[in-house]
Amino acid sequence: MAFKVGLLGLGTVGSGTAEILLNPTQRHPLLREIEIHRVGVRSAKPRSIPLPPEIITTDLESIVTDPAVDIVVEVIGGLEPARSLILKAIAQGKHVVTANKAVIARFGDEIFTAANQAGVYVLLEAAVAGGIPVIEPLKQSLCANRIEALMGIVNGTTNYILSRMQMEGSDFDAVLADAQKLGYAEADPTADVDGLDAADKIAILSSLAFGSRIKLPEVYCEGIRKITAADITYADRLGFVIKLLAIAKRDKTATTDLDRLQVRVHPTLLPKSHPLANVNGVFNAILIQGQPVGQVMFFGPGAGSGPTASAIVADILNIAAILKVGRDAVTHADGTPLLDPLLACSHQEYATIAPIEELSTRFYVRFLANDSPGVIGYLGTCFGEHNVSIESVVQIGLRDQLAEIVVITHDVREGDFRQALAEIATFEAISSIPSVLRVLSSEE
Repeated sequence: MAFKVGLLGLGTVGSGTAEILLNPTQRHPLLREIEIHRVGVRSAKPRSIPLPPEIITTDLESIVTDPAVDIVVEVIGGLEPARSLILKAIAQGKHVVTANKAVIARFGDEIFTAANQAGVYVLLEAAVAGGIPVIEPLKQSLCANRIEALMGIVNGTTNYILSRMQMEGSDFDAVLADAQKLGYAEADPTADVDGLDAADKIAILSSLAFGSRIKLPEVYCEGIRKITAADITYADRLGFVIKLLAIAKRDKTATTDLDRLQVRVHPTLLPKSHPLANVNGVFNAILIQGQPVGQVMFFGPGAGSGPTASAIVADILNIAAILKVGRDAVTHADGTPLLDPLLACSHQEYATIAPIEELSTRFYVRFLANDSPGVIGYLGTCFGEHNVSIESVVQIGLRDQLAEIVVITHDVREGDFRQALAEIATFEAISSIPSVLRVLSSEE
């Protein structure tokens, strides 16, 4: 029997998916049993993919309600109509494969509740890190582990920009403009450079790793717009590189809630010896710490037609394999199919997310101050009064007739650090505080 796919979207990723499905030679034999039954597009413009014109339609809803379609593949992107189409497909008893991290991060609770009630799968390997297999390993290969932490570079645009700044000593605006010309950054780069895309992805990964639903507004998010060439240079001198990291970990500082999590996105100074420090360009990498497995790392292309299509087709094959062996014939008492617990997302509880003010980490902070006696002493005193311990303080030199001072702290509570910084900013000798960045904690 052939398993019929309804493909929503024939853009970059949709075209890559269609190309694989149309050319199963020397790939998994099950691919020969997958048929593109219908394709939904936004406009009826000419396409380079050799598909019969009669299967292409601009009526997207007709695909998700077509009784012949077994699997709906959503690659149109955006929030709507993607969300509505996914929910309608589920209501029609169809399995769904999606690459849409924004929809899953914002509406995952609604989508997975509906899928579990309908007894269908919603698979999303392509929604995080493109062609890197990380969703399925979290669900299956690493399921015997207690996941303690995961962190990663999950946005290729920001990693490309920071890598170029590191190699060339260029400023952010110049590299961003070049990245837009080369197609690595969107015309509106907000989702990437402000960390929103990475926040969507770490919310999804956290939910899978820790078995709890994540409320996206509770994920702390900070982008890379304020990173300067000076910060890149000083970090390099101090033995660090700057990366936009997505971090999720069990909050060991919690005293009352043992299952509280830290989930955050922000630029971070990484020691040059760290496994993620040499992940450059548009590549992604995710580091997972589990017990008893230890530390494992997933690395590869995080976006693009081929890598993302690879992940989508893998999900299609997973569902086809289940349908082929008839595992969905086993039902609950109410008649709905019994889902494979290693593939479905069945957790219902929401995680407790620690406020950023309660987290403990190291900080890099750069001051511009009047070149006068006592400034460094004042900084040390003020930090000490707020329980902020200084690891190092270096006066770099002069910039615009002002002394440039870089301080790195030990692990400190963020709330204490922010209070100290607010007081220091009122000191007459402090002209400005151009940069405040987190440094990888000694515990991470």
